[in-house]
Amino acid sequence: MAVFNTNLIIHTGTDFEQTFVLEDDRTNSAKDLTGYTGVAKFKQFPNAYSTGDGAFDFSFTNRKLGKIRIAMTDTVTAKLEPGKFFYDVLLNDGSSVESVIEGQLIVKRSVTRP
Repeated sequence: MAVFNTNLIIHTGTDFEQTFVLEDDRTNSAKDLTGYTGVAKFKQFPNAYSTGDGAFDFSFTNRKLGKIRIAMTDTVTAKLEPGKFFYDVLLNDGSSVESVIEGQLIVKRSVTRP
Protein backbone atom coordinates (compact mmCIF):
# COMPACT_ATOMS: atom_id res chain seq x y z
CA MET A 1 0.00 0.00 0.00
CA ALA A 2 1.36 3.43 -0.88
CA VAL A 3 1.86 6.02 1.85
CA PHE A 4 -0.78 8.77 1.69
CA ASN A 5 0.49 12.20 2.76
CA THR A 6 -1.90 14.79 4.18
CA ASN A 7 -1.60 17.60 6.71
CA LEU A 8 -4.02 18.01 9.62
CA ILE A 9 -5.02 20.97 11.81
CA ILE A 10 -6.18 20.67 15.41
CA HIS A 11 -7.57 23.58 17.44
CA THR A 12 -6.84 23.26 21.14
CA GLY A 13 -9.82 22.65 23.38
CA THR A 14 -11.96 21.14 20.60
CA ASP A 15 -12.83 17.59 19.62
CA PHE A 16 -10.83 16.33 16.64
CA GLU A 17 -11.53 13.44 14.33
CA GLN A 18 -10.48 12.43 10.84
CA THR A 19 -11.70 9.43 8.88
CA PHE A 20 -9.63 7.90 6.10
CA VAL A 21 -10.66 5.36 3.45
CA LEU A 22 -7.75 3.16 2.43
CA GLU A 23 -7.51 1.61 -1.03
CA ASP A 24 -5.73 -1.49 -2.25
CA ASP A 25 -3.15 -0.08 -4.67
CA ARG A 26 -3.39 -3.14 -6.94
CA THR A 27 -7.17 -3.09 -7.42
CA ASN A 28 -8.04 0.55 -6.57
CA SER A 29 -10.89 -0.78 -4.47
CA ALA A 30 -11.39 -0.51 -0.72
CA LYS A 31 -8.65 -2.24 1.29
CA ASP A 32 -10.06 -5.04 3.45
CA LEU A 33 -8.55 -4.42 6.89
CA THR A 34 -9.89 -7.57 8.55
CA GLY A 35 -7.23 -8.92 10.91
CA TYR A 36 -5.22 -5.69 11.02
CA THR A 37 -4.26 -3.67 14.07
CA GLY A 38 -3.29 -0.03 13.92
CA VAL A 39 -1.83 2.91 15.77
CA ALA A 40 -1.46 6.65 15.10
CA LYS A 41 1.06 8.88 16.90
CA PHE A 42 2.60 12.30 16.60
CA LYS A 43 5.78 13.98 17.79
CA GLN A 44 7.62 17.23 17.35
CA PHE A 45 10.50 15.83 15.28
CA PRO A 46 10.02 12.94 12.85
CA ASN A 47 13.18 11.01 13.81
CA ALA A 48 13.22 11.86 17.50
CA TYR A 49 12.65 9.17 20.09
CA SER A 50 10.92 10.48 23.16
CA THR A 51 8.58 9.27 25.84
CA GLY A 52 6.45 12.40 25.29
CA ASP A 53 5.01 11.23 21.98
CA GLY A 54 1.32 11.93 21.56
CA ALA A 55 -1.20 9.34 20.49
CA PHE A 56 -4.50 9.58 18.71
CA ASP A 57 -7.46 7.39 19.56
CA PHE A 58 -7.42 4.90 16.67
CA SER A 59 -10.33 2.80 15.46
CA PHE A 60 -11.53 0.81 12.48
CA THR A 61 -14.95 2.19 11.56
CA ASN A 62 -15.52 -0.31 8.73
CA ARG A 63 -12.83 -2.93 8.16
CA LYS A 64 -14.31 -4.34 4.93
CA LEU A 65 -14.48 -0.85 3.36
CA GLY A 66 -11.02 0.19 4.55
CA LYS A 67 -12.24 2.93 6.91
CA ILE A 68 -10.12 4.05 9.85
CA ARG A 69 -10.59 6.96 12.25
CA ILE A 70 -8.14 8.94 14.35
CA ALA A 71 -9.45 11.24 17.06
CA MET A 72 -8.77 13.26 20.22
CA THR A 73 -11.23 14.63 22.74
CA ASP A 74 -11.41 18.30 23.68
CA THR A 75 -9.82 17.59 27.07
CA VAL A 76 -6.81 16.03 25.34
CA THR A 77 -6.40 18.77 22.71
CA ALA A 78 -6.67 21.41 25.46
CA LYS A 79 -3.34 20.12 26.83
CA LEU A 80 -1.50 20.37 23.50
CA GLU A 81 1.01 23.14 22.91
CA PRO A 82 0.53 25.09 19.68
CA GLY A 83 3.07 24.28 16.99
CA LYS A 84 4.05 21.94 14.21
CA PHE A 85 4.30 18.20 14.73
CA PHE A 86 4.66 15.13 12.51
CA TYR A 87 2.28 12.18 12.60
CA ASP A 88 1.84 8.80 11.01
CA VAL A 89 -0.62 5.92 10.95
CA LEU A 90 0.77 2.39 11.03
CA LEU A 91 -1.05 -0.84 10.21
CA ASN A 92 0.03 -4.33 11.22
CA ASP A 93 -1.30 -7.36 9.35
CA GLY A 94 0.37 -9.84 11.71
CA SER A 95 3.46 -10.33 9.56
CA SER A 96 4.55 -6.77 8.75
CA VAL A 97 4.03 -3.19 9.87
CA GLU A 98 3.62 -0.45 7.30
CA SER A 99 3.10 3.28 7.37
CA VAL A 100 -0.07 4.09 5.43
CA ILE A 101 -0.65 7.78 6.23
CA GLU A 102 1.74 10.52 7.29
CA GLY A 103 2.05 14.27 7.34
CA GLN A 104 2.32 17.37 9.43
CA LEU A 105 0.01 18.15 12.32
CA ILE A 106 -0.53 21.84 13.04
CA VAL A 107 -1.88 22.64 16.51
CA LYS A 108 -3.50 26.07 16.82
CA ARG A 109 -4.78 27.90 19.88
CA SER A 110 -7.83 30.09 19.34
CA VAL A 111 -7.38 33.80 19.95
CA THR A 112 -10.83 34.12 21.48
CA ARG A 113 -11.52 31.64 24.24
CA PRO A 114 -14.67 31.20 26.30
